[in-house]
Amino acid sequence: MRMFRLLFFSFFLSQAALHAQTTSAPQLDADFHTDRRQAVRESLPSNSVSVFFSAPIRNRSNDVNYQYHQDPNLYYLTGFREAHAALLLFDAPIWIDGSRVQEVLFVHDRNAYDEQWEGTIMGAENAQKILGIEKVMSSKDFQTTLSSLQNLATILHLPFRNDTRDHPRKEFDLYSLQSAFTGFLHTQMKKDNTVVVDQTSLEQILAALREVKTEKELAILQQAVAMSVVGQVEVMRAIHPGMSERELQGIHEFVFKKYGAKHVGYPSIVGAGAHGCVLHYTANTADKVGNTLVLMDVGAEYEGYTADVTRTIPANGTYTKEQAAIYDLVLAAQKKGIEASVVGASFWDPGQAARKVIEQGLLELGIIQTAREARIYFPHGSSHYIGLDVHDPGTYGPLKENVVITVEPGIYIPPESDCDPKWWGIAVRIEDDILITPGGPVNLSAAAPRSIVEIEKMIKSDSPLDQFLLPPLDSVID
Repeated sequence: MRMFRLLFFSFFLSQAALHAQTTSAPQLDADFHTDRRQAVRESLPSNSVSVFFSAPIRNRSNDVNYQYHQDPNLYYLTGFREAHAALLLFDAPIWIDGSRVQEVLFVHDRNAYDEQWEGTIMGAENAQKILGIEKVMSSKDFQTTLSSLQNLATILHLPFRNDTRDHPRKEFDLYSLQSAFTGFLHTQMKKDNTVVVDQTSLEQILAALREVKTEKELAILQQAVAMSVVGQVEVMRAIHPGMSERELQGIHEFVFKKYGAKHVGYPSIVGAGAHGCVLHYTANTADKVGNTLVLMDVGAEYEGYTADVTRTIPANGTYTKEQAAIYDLVLAAQKKGIEASVVGASFWDPGQAARKVIEQGLLELGIIQTAREARIYFPHGSSHYIGLDVHDPGTYGPLKENVVITVEPGIYIPPESDCDPKWWGIAVRIEDDILITPGGPVNLSAAAPRSIVEIEKMIKSDSPLDQFLLPPLDSVID
């Protein structure tokens, strides 16, 4: 069975480049977003409006911005990916600009100057046709529209993001939209001190909706997970001690882009040796990984949905006795955590199951003297939701059907730890994406080898990158 799996996977990898650009991939459509807006409206209190804003444009340095990434909640409700936008949802129809509607999206107007520098802008007319929203207006009309709203009992909104970057024409940028909304809140509360301004309820509504994935969402998420699996396998095939952390990161991310992913789900973590002991290590600066374990926590984002897969592998192809002992302990803990990931279980059950295994294992290895000390070397929880965010919102209640969580126990033993030095510098995390189903947990990322035998065998296999040799830079510099 194992040989068949490896042969199948090898064939799958060899065909990947041929099919990556031709396979019909799942996407969300206007009906999905319409349904999500309706679900929010049905949860709103009487005589209320909920307000959502696009993500800010984030500055990298001087006049250079990071690539824009939409606020997940606004995307979830509209499918709109551009900046400087706001969405109003009402619990009941209301008159706005001559129309009786329950939803209004405000967007940036089309103009030749901005489109020359930043690309095509959808504009109000196209947004209404493409997105299927009842009414779409110019962002310039946001303030006057708010001013015309009267007698609302409740105004719901999410917390503001305070790292906004102004647009040169401030009449429509996100900062101006948020400023107009703040003024509207003050005016309404001054006129009627019974108006309720509520942030918490809207967060809870969105968390409950986004926690349980629809069939369309699961199809997209599975694409992102599959890309991440192939990235892990290709790195296993290519790795050797002379590679840098950045090269390994680059292989992962090249695979993602080859399959059509526009982003990574989060900054890639590639930590060799003691770097793996830093839980959110994203510098990836080591020029050579050497004869170390390399912890790789990397996930593709596809159509907005992100995977989250971690493997820890030996750069030289073979686990030492001490590395293998820690690795097998983490793997045993993860298996128990996955077994506990069932419908109706507490959200925290997988982590508790994994923690018991690690506590007992560290005691037996003599690394700790009491079970409570395990938290020194396993300092984080083992699960979180994934979806439009790598740490997706949710209720943290009993696990439900069609919820996707991670199970990711780890052990991290930095140099100078209070244990035998033979353990120093060993860091292991194993993370998979688990779909909760009535028939039990389904490991969506299981095709990335997890056992020591499978990983060592994969590392010994040939890689197409073995023949990818770049010329010395001296040869191209005059």
